[in-house]
Amino acid sequence: MDLQLMIYLFVGGTFAIYIGIAIWAKAGSTKDFYVAGGGVPPVMNGMATAADWMSAASFISMAGLIAFLGYDGSMYLMGWTGGYVLLAMLLAPYLRKFGKFTVPDFVGDRYYSDTARIVAAICTIFISFTYVAGQMRGVGIVFSRFLQVDVNSGVIIGMVIVFIYAVLGGMKGITYTQVAQYVVLITAYLVPAIFLSIMTTGHFFPQTGMGATVLDPVTGADTGVYLLDRLDGMLTELGFVAYTDGTKSTLDLFFITVALMAGTAGLPHVIVRFFTVPRVHDARISAGWALFFIALLYTTAPAVGVFARTNIIETVHGQDYAEMPQWFKTWEQTGLIGVSNPTPNAEGKIILDMSRGATENSVRVDRDIMVLANPEMSQLPNWVIALVAAGGMAAALSTAAGLLLVISTSIAHDVLGKVVMKGKMSDKGELLAARIAAAVAICVAGLLGIYPPGFVAQVVAFAFGLACASFFPVIIMGVFSKRMNKEGAIAGMTVGLSFTFVYIVYTRFINTDPSIWWFGISPEGIGTLGMIFNFIAAYVVSRMTSPPPAHIQDLIEDIRVPKGAGAATHH
Repeated sequence: MDLQLMIYLFVGGTFAIYIGIAIWAKAGSTKDFYVAGGGVPPVMNGMATAADWMSAASFISMAGLIAFLGYDGSMYLMGWTGGYVLLAMLLAPYLRKFGKFTVPDFVGDRYYSDTARIVAAICTIFISFTYVAGQMRGVGIVFSRFLQVDVNSGVIIGMVIVFIYAVLGGMKGITYTQVAQYVVLITAYLVPAIFLSIMTTGHFFPQTGMGATVLDPVTGADTGVYLLDRLDGMLTELGFVAYTDGTKSTLDLFFITVALMAGTAGLPHVIVRFFTVPRVHDARISAGWALFFIALLYTTAPAVGVFARTNIIETVHGQDYAEMPQWFKTWEQTGLIGVSNPTPNAEGKIILDMSRGATENSVRVDRDIMVLANPEMSQLPNWVIALVAAGGMAAALSTAAGLLLVISTSIAHDVLGKVVMKGKMSDKGELLAARIAAAVAICVAGLLGIYPPGFVAQVVAFAFGLACASFFPVIIMGVFSKRMNKEGAIAGMTVGLSFTFVYIVYTRFINTDPSIWWFGISPEGIGTLGMIFNFIAAYVVSRMTSPPPAHIQDLIEDIRVPKGAGAATHH
């Protein structure tokens, strides 16, 4: 069957499933819209959490980052997986027992202040929009290649799809849709990885294939050369740093890893997942399943990165431009790969030079295409390429929907319902407001996808830095410090978010010279320093002001008790 027709069938079929689920699971109340009625089984919630968590950054961009960064790419693996463990073990059970299904709701009640609630809502909206910009960019990249449209048109198509099942179904529709999306995305990720591992090393599991010896492509005999050693040799020959060597400073690597970990624990769209199950016990089980489902992809990503980097060098370097493989010509039409200033050599041919710093005949590659183009580079069957297309779309759309719902919830529930209307808004009115807010958020997200501030994983890393600097300290201190008061929380969030945002904007868009970085810390890692400033400001201000009321201190004491947890409540 023709490749393009097969792509249309795979993508169209999965979209039909997503929209059908959204119609079947249409939200009828705010509890359905916000937390899926609180009745999702733990295993299904684990799959939905994994799909929500493994965004376009994980599916599309992470292996691409690892492919280009090599050793330095380990910070994304350590930060994102370690952060989820931190969230599941340190915060989720306590927040679930507290019974507030949004971070601003928790902050507002724990710190007995509408001002704190509004500051938290602003942080939520800010973080979520930064995060969703990366997802919509991922949507555009996938659509641009596989539906043969430009990136901007791809973003608009993605907006329409998300609008249908996010605005209609709310969290209930999104949750069950994400279960289906997880099945699609993990299958689409593992199948080509297994194919490539078998073809390259003879190992079925990509995790072991990455560290195995390479097979001769003609005879199938073991060459005795390890895949990583082979890739190191290719890169050093072309003028790059060896794949297994790093270029980042240890301090910057540490700060980025911590920012990703703490940022994970403060992400609003992940925290809300622990309220879609019936009990606290179910939340713990759900977290365990989610970690298992996430690990399937995250342990495979390094191998995919190695296969992709090896394949692109072998299929592109040294080729005549006129005789480039078909996959290169197809992706070149999207503008995401191409040749810079092609000039003929003495024989009148255009030879590609991938050496660092080359201004002529050098290949420019958008790292976000590495996973999507890998099956085509390796000449895998058409159905595998179509499956990857459906998986990439599932990954980007699943997280985009979750983030947009968090934005609409913060606006309708935390700001309008709790602050403006003082709890007097009807359930029907709040549901309407949430849907309108979600629709507006989708439009804004689309603009951010069309004009992104960076490539997918980089934009997502900024969002994690902002979450690390604003939410993580206030949640940790809210659970484990009875002395932390509203003044300290407000001061900490304001200082952490403001410092991190200003630093990122200045170093990323105004003065991009790395020599001005504080202590050599990159914009992706500055959230860790913002978190430290948050802790310091909160501690100092809280000690200079009155302690929280007695009933708040008793409340904090109560949520630490493992028994007697109630159901998630709607306020």
